[in-house]
Amino acid sequence: MNAKTRTAKVSVAKGMELVALHSQRPRNEGTSLTPEWFDHISVNLSAAERRASTLTTRRTVKKAWQAAWLIRAIECMDLTTLVGDDTPGRVVRLCAKARNPLRADLLAAVGLQNYDLKTGAVCVYPTMVATAVKALDGSGIPVASVATGFPAGLTPFAQRLAEISYAVGEGANEIDIVITRAHVLTGNWPALYAEVRKMRETCGHAHMKAILSTGELKTLTNVYKASMVAMMAGADFIKTSTGLEAVNATLPVSLTMVRAVRDYQSHSGYICGFKPAGGIRTSKDALAWLILMKEELGGEWLKPDLFRFGASSLLGDIERQLEHHVTGRYSSADRHGIA
Repeated sequence: MNAKTRTAKVSVAKGMELVALHSQRPRNEGTSLTPEWFDHISVNLSAAERRASTLTTRRTVKKAWQAAWLIRAIECMDLTTLVGDDTPGRVVRLCAKARNPLRADLLAAVGLQNYDLKTGAVCVYPTMVATAVKALDGSGIPVASVATGFPAGLTPFAQRLAEISYAVGEGANEIDIVITRAHVLTGNWPALYAEVRKMRETCGHAHMKAILSTGELKTLTNVYKASMVAMMAGADFIKTSTGLEAVNATLPVSLTMVRAVRDYQSHSGYICGFKPAGGIRTSKDALAWLILMKEELGGEWLKPDLFRFGASSLLGDIERQLEHHVTGRYSSADRHGIA
């Protein structure tokens, strides 16, 4: 082991702390629909873009601290496969990667050989939930399932609820629901509230992430108001996108949503989580969102019970960056296959 590797080992290990995938924090029980909390809000696009543009220029993390943050990003990752050619074999391989997301030699090189590193969850379609539950048995990794007519959310409402019930019955611990965008675009907040509230009831013990599909909501003001209504209706997390829209997670949208999380906590006392999804593919992207959470909400939101990345290809790039941190060389991407 050379001097560089020894330094990395000590510093990264010091920068990490053990985290639980799920805390015992009380869930967001929701509130009554209270438009007075958001009716007066108008989000300035230029100001949001200006603030977002400074996140990675005013603050940065380097060397061993950057490596520690990237390992934290792995812990906050919903390792995802949502494609039409998914097979049980692919899901099993993805679950194996979720259990062991980083090569053992890299973990040892940064002093974390005894650290139980795993991803925040594995996210699949409802028909693949049982396969994932079996593959993750004993790992403590939750299984998340998309539902409610993902990604468009335009199937009949009874069928959308039935899909939630099916996924929960198969063993899903978390449900990612999609909202009816038309309710936001027409300002029909009672309809949006009633829809999300019923979905939350149907989820039962499973935590619910409300996907707002922010790229289709037109304005940041709409994003803010939809975020508030979803949390009032009992969403445990608010999530930017399905990953399949033309525009997915962006920093200005995420800034708007995390400030809604902060305002909702101030009004209600309940704490909600946040999940950006879609287009977050590089370590640099991951660091930008971690900085956003640290700056706007604090260190508590740098843990998987309150923050998740929706990601399918991000993990491979993080592994490459960590290998560079240890060896000083970039490896070929095919050394870090997902599944």
